[in-house]
Amino acid sequence: MHFLLNILLVIQILSALAMIGLILMQHGKGADMGAAFGSGASGSLFGASGSANFLSRSTAVLATIFFVVTLVLAYFGNLRGGAAGGSVLSGLPAAAQSASAPVPAPVASQVQPGSLVPGMSPASAEKADASLVQSRTSSKPAASASR
Repeated sequence: MHFLLNILLVIQILSALAMIGLILMQHGKGADMGAAFGSGASGSLFGASGSANFLSRSTAVLATIFFVVTLVLAYFGNLRGGAAGGSVLSGLPAAAQSASAPVPAPVASQVQPGSLVPGMSPASAEKADASLVQSRTSSKPAASASR
C-alpha cells in the first residue's frame, strides 16, 4: 500500500511538471511567438496547426491524469486516517503533546538578579530589582508614577 502511494505521488508530481511545461510552450490566439515552436510552418513535424492541437490535447490528458491521481490519493489518505475522523494531532503520543505544551513564566522570586538582561552586572541588576519591588509595593500605580 505504501509503495502504491509513492508511485501515485511520483505520477502526480511528474504530470504537474509536464503540464507546466506544456502550458508554457503554448501560445495564445494571434500570438506571433508560435513560429518559434514550429506551428507557423506547414512543413513542421505536426503540420501547420498540428502542434497547437497536440499541445492542447497533451495538456488535457495530463490535467485528467493529475485530477484522477489527486482524487485517488485523497481517497487513500482518508482510508489511512481511520474511521474515527479525529484531528491530525489526536494520533500523537502523550509525550509529544506534553512537549509542545507552553512553559509557564517564572515567578519573580525564582528569577536570579541579572539573569534576564545579558551583560548587566549583578549590582545594577539588584538595584533594578529593588526599584521594581519598591514601585510595586508603593501605593501609586507604576503607570501614574512615570507621568
